[in-house]
Amino acid sequence: MSQQGYVATPPYSQPQPGIGLSPPHYGHYGDPSHTASPTGMMKPAGPLGVTATGGMLPPGPPPPGPHQFGQNGAHAAGHPQQRFPGPPPVNNVASSYAPYQPSAQSSYPSPMSTSSVTQLGSQLSAMQINSYANSGPQMAGAQLSYPGGFPGGPAQLAGPPQPQKKLDPDSIPSPIQVIENDRASRGGQVYATNTRGQIPPLVTTDCIIQDQGNASPRFIRCTTYCFPCTSDMAKQAQIPLAAVIKPFATIPSNESPLYLVNHGESGPVRCNRCKAYMCPFMQFIEGGRRYQCGFCNCVNDVPPFYFQHLDHIGRRLDHYEKPELSLGSYEYVATLDYCRKNKPPNPPAFIFMIDVSYSNIKNGLVKLICEELKTMLEKLPKEEQEEMSAIRVGFITYNKVLHFFNVKSNLAQPQMMVVTDVGEVFVPLLDGFLVNYQESQSVIHNLLDQIPDMFADSNENETVFAPVIQAGMEALKAADCPGKLFIFHSSLPTAEAPGKLKNRDDKKLVNTDKEKILFQPQTNVYDSLAKDCVAHGCSVTLFLFPSQYVDVASLGLVPQLTGGTLYKYNNFQMHLDRQQFLNDLRNDIEKKIGFDAIMRVRTSTGFRATDFFGGILMNNTTDVEMAAIDCDKAVTVEFKHDDKLSEDTGALIQCAVLYTTISGQRRLRIHNLGLNCSSQLADLYKSCETDALINFFAKSAFKAVLHQPLKVIREILVNQTAHMLACYRKNCASPSAASQLILPDSMKVLPVYMNCLLKNCVLLSRPEISTDERAYQRQLVMTMGVADSQLFFYPQLLPIHTLDVKSTMLPAAVRCSESRLSEEGIFLLANGLHMFLWLGVSSPPELIQGIFNVPSFAHINTDMTLLPEVGNPYSQQLRMIMGIIQQKRPYSMKLTIVKQREQPEMVFRQFLVEDKGLYGGSSYVDFLCCVHKEICQLLN
Repeated sequence: MSQQGYVATPPYSQPQPGIGLSPPHYGHYGDPSHTASPTGMMKPAGPLGVTATGGMLPPGPPPPGPHQFGQNGAHAAGHPQQRFPGPPPVNNVASSYAPYQPSAQSSYPSPMSTSSVTQLGSQLSAMQINSYANSGPQMAGAQLSYPGGFPGGPAQLAGPPQPQKKLDPDSIPSPIQVIENDRASRGGQVYATNTRGQIPPLVTTDCIIQDQGNASPRFIRCTTYCFPCTSDMAKQAQIPLAAVIKPFATIPSNESPLYLVNHGESGPVRCNRCKAYMCPFMQFIEGGRRYQCGFCNCVNDVPPFYFQHLDHIGRRLDHYEKPELSLGSYEYVATLDYCRKNKPPNPPAFIFMIDVSYSNIKNGLVKLICEELKTMLEKLPKEEQEEMSAIRVGFITYNKVLHFFNVKSNLAQPQMMVVTDVGEVFVPLLDGFLVNYQESQSVIHNLLDQIPDMFADSNENETVFAPVIQAGMEALKAADCPGKLFIFHSSLPTAEAPGKLKNRDDKKLVNTDKEKILFQPQTNVYDSLAKDCVAHGCSVTLFLFPSQYVDVASLGLVPQLTGGTLYKYNNFQMHLDRQQFLNDLRNDIEKKIGFDAIMRVRTSTGFRATDFFGGILMNNTTDVEMAAIDCDKAVTVEFKHDDKLSEDTGALIQCAVLYTTISGQRRLRIHNLGLNCSSQLADLYKSCETDALINFFAKSAFKAVLHQPLKVIREILVNQTAHMLACYRKNCASPSAASQLILPDSMKVLPVYMNCLLKNCVLLSRPEISTDERAYQRQLVMTMGVADSQLFFYPQLLPIHTLDVKSTMLPAAVRCSESRLSEEGIFLLANGLHMFLWLGVSSPPELIQGIFNVPSFAHINTDMTLLPEVGNPYSQQLRMIMGIIQQKRPYSMKLTIVKQREQPEMVFRQFLVEDKGLYGGSSYVDFLCCVHKEICQLLN
């Protein structure tokens, strides 16, 4: 195989492995006078060869064209690849979508005749019947590099009238099939991490992970488990080299928890030169008296307390007794050198800050929060061996002014102190503000009973916001402890104070180069406030209850940069949204969390970490600072070469997180992972993980929206997808007709997932989606781990009408497309934020009776957000399935009941991600055309 790469320079950029992260490289970035040369101007590729997908033939007689069913040379050579009829590179993929009319005839199960599938089928047959491949018509001058992406008329393909012929959507790679195949081959098994560079099961596969020297994939997943040896190779393939690190990921009860190593006063053993921590990558020499660092190759003396003899293969005799020598992940007790001011930290505190403005009192929210806190404070997180939680609690209410409460245990009644100077916030009391819940329980309950009545007659509707965070931070600072603020807020902070905001929601900016302003905070107050919070170990979690625009881009900045979480409940209604909010609050209070954290990612020689994405702050190029980090937060790290890598030693990564536990102990959490290196591109492609790639692309694109026009970002994503696949095609696949689209086995579903990302409302605005919702989704994705981003971009769609009530297994999922729904069916869709139960007009009455306890479809009340507890197997089974889907997810999913052909179905249809978007955004089939066309162009 030739390893020489071609050089393809897209019209708008230099070929570059990152995305839009360094604007100066985009020659024409931000210059409206320049329009990129239209990608639509090219000739169609040659006659289409048809090859079976994964061994399945498309139904019906194969169309004319060269058949290569026997010629699977690539499989033999050990490079599995996926082939299927290459969609012709046509450009009328942006045909406008007919406005939705709840019609009398059902549009399920067969798509409308104008659907993209039929178009593609007819184009396919036209291409083959007329075989006007390389001589034929030029494309009409379209300006679409991403079909359906922008307003503007669809481009038409000139040519003879086309006979109708369907291309079967089943003949293009299915995410469901890929997920099912991995589950079938690896589900339920033990995955041991004893081999460098091995590829873990997919995030969607349940298995038992046994740490044998490399960190579990629950903690670290990579975009590829084999790095290219040189930066030239990396540039050629354009596959991002990145790791998605979730340092506090939850470990299931059937796997062993992390061991805690305590070397007493001496502290952890570290390399003198690069400061890497002792780990399985250190090589002991000279009878055990010295060791060579696996990261920088420096030879270090073994400290006398740590000495141990070596066995006949050069391994220490205590190898299996020391977690840091035999395991990929473990913790160290940190010494005072690792603490602020060299003294042990105080246990953290939680401060609850409630917006008591008129609307929150009126809709019952304040009362609900106060009632629930009484039970939730019983469940404050604690170490396993502790009787009660070491976390102290404090309470503040606010509108235009702040109210601090003294809840000292010896008081008969709580005392309120008001701070009216919101410009210069100070903490009016130290003693009695942060207390132990158990000791002050009666005073706290007394306070929580009084708050709703205290403000019952208040007409104050204006609120402040930045001073609230400032107050919480100052209180933690005064108590000299890290902690977390829980803020319950509902409106745009318009009162005179620092951080005051105005309504700047301007739909006119959408689809212009100024659209990026909508994602930027409107004042720098919040940015500097976030920096102060991180410096003092103050994390902010915000529960938002907006009934109109609240400027999430500004309010959400502090939660994002301090490792907190943002929850949003639009138009909160007590009877509909109460349960979702309470689940979120309970989960957030109880979850595993580390405070005042600094993370450092070290690498072996030849490459280094260059870019970081997540709920983090960076004051220099190496230290990732987090006021807190919990079990759901991930940091995505991009690596670049600074020298050659060697196939022998591989590429080693060590992630170290220094943090304070909930009981106030300073610890180091270490995760180590060894990757392979190769000078063969085929090895790189074989080791890719598509789910991690999409996580990386989403975060780098969502970071870029702050600085670049969305159109440029979408073009870069399409181009890089085509580039990665063209490089595979050119250097790794066996020769075949140009008209065939060939995908590496590990990237079979990259196009469908990439199309889901391109259609997300952050990158493609839709009229019915608010600016706040786009800013919210952008923020959520920035801290997602791989499992959460996978479900978010490609939702799970389960047929409920096929339930086997005797089985505890989930029903097999189906692809996210309208064509998979049926009038007789009931389907459950979940994406990690929303859950929908879709009911076909002819749903079986016995199922409707079983689930809803009503006699027919017409009787179902679609307002409910919780299913009734009906004591029959169908109902129990469905609620159990919903519980399983919900259980591992960071956000509580609110259920929406959707009836076929009723208006709310519009919202549901946005989640059928394989179909054409209602407001732009192409179908999966159309996007494949687009990518295939770009690949052909790159290869010509």
